[in-house]
Amino acid sequence: MRKSFFIIGLGLWLAAATAGNAAEPDIRRDAAVIAVEKVMPSVVNIATETVVYTRHPLEDLIREFYDPFYRRQPKSQYSLGSGVIIDEEGYVITNDHVVRRASRISVKLSDGREFECDRVATSARSDVSLLKMRIKPGEKFAAVRFAPDEDLLLGETVLALGNPFGLGGSVSRGILSSKNRRPPRENETMDVADWLQTDAAINPGNSGGPLINLRGELIGLNVAMYREGQGIGFAIPVRLVSQALSESFKPENLQQLWFGARIKPATTPLLVTSVELGSPADKAGLKPADNILRINGRTVSGFIDFNRELLNIGEQKECTLQLRRGEELKTVTLRLVPEKSFFNEQLIQQRTGLSLQMLTTELADRLGLNSADGMIVAGVDKGGPGEKAGFEKGFIITGIAGEVPQDLISVARGFHQRKKSEAVPFQVVVQRRRGAFIEFRQGELSLSLR
Repeated sequence: MRKSFFIIGLGLWLAAATAGNAAEPDIRRDAAVIAVEKVMPSVVNIATETVVYTRHPLEDLIREFYDPFYRRQPKSQYSLGSGVIIDEEGYVITNDHVVRRASRISVKLSDGREFECDRVATSARSDVSLLKMRIKPGEKFAAVRFAPDEDLLLGETVLALGNPFGLGGSVSRGILSSKNRRPPRENETMDVADWLQTDAAINPGNSGGPLINLRGELIGLNVAMYREGQGIGFAIPVRLVSQALSESFKPENLQQLWFGARIKPATTPLLVTSVELGSPADKAGLKPADNILRINGRTVSGFIDFNRELLNIGEQKECTLQLRRGEELKTVTLRLVPEKSFFNEQLIQQRTGLSLQMLTTELADRLGLNSADGMIVAGVDKGGPGEKAGFEKGFIITGIAGEVPQDLISVARGFHQRKKSEAVPFQVVVQRRRGAFIEFRQGELSLSLR
């Protein structure tokens, strides 16, 4: 009897030990490993091809004797970087410098699938570019989740992910060494002082890949290692990534349709952060701090989904938006309008008393200018702000408040957003003829808007 009790007891002990071993977690699968497993399917390799046309020193002579048989041969330059999928429909973000001059862009996922890409929107100032994979209808992809803007802990563990050579994922681990060191500066190119610092190695080819926390959330976009220091890497904070997306991926930039509200990308539900006075959004009744819940009765799944729906509405068409304002639900009707119907030469003349014309290559050559970047003053209203500021017909405007004028619409938009009597600095070039010579003088004039 005693022997049978011993055998039974031994069997129970072995069963308990076996069950205990089966239930014991694998100590290797810590938070970092789990975060990598969560995010790596959304990390892509980005391959670019840039066609560069080179000019032979004797090209004119060769062309004269051998045309039409002579054809200038382009050269192709190839480069690699990384990116991360931010929307299940195949939208990818990366560094602008990775794809800036690319003639062809393709991405390769961690599972080996490859897709051609189109550049959708870009922000050279923030060094953020948004790409769209060319996919079949109905295809979906794993997307990274954005961390809240300021949810950053100095010293917390961070992971720099990439897919630098298309051979699979690359991971390096470190801590968040420093947050960005200065407040945002309007219209200035982002630099080291604006970025996150980490000692996680950002290896060659990892530019554009995600920097994540242990929850598997995007806290930054990898930029590069610092050449002057050892083991110092930098990443664009998620706050600046979100800001770049909200500025570049919108109806105004993509189809020149005026919406007039700024939407915060990484929020659910979507948050309205600002509304332009007199814009379609303003006329529809949108206000800052509103949450957008639905568009045309369909629940909005995210920032890109919402803007995609706005773009599908098209010119002069209406849509309904369901909003939450505090505890109240509201439904408003929105109608987009072409920007050129409002932001035009008439608005510029009304605010400045100047008739402005964009420079062309031909006009710049005729005037003896080295660049066609800027505008020429075609007329000055008598007694207007421009005349009071000292403008004359023929002055060349090379900058407005430090920015090079890109087109009439953006210039008019800038004046619309400024207050009455606000002083705006203009950088100008003045031509002065001295006999057979033309002298160019640079200066600055301050104009008070009306």
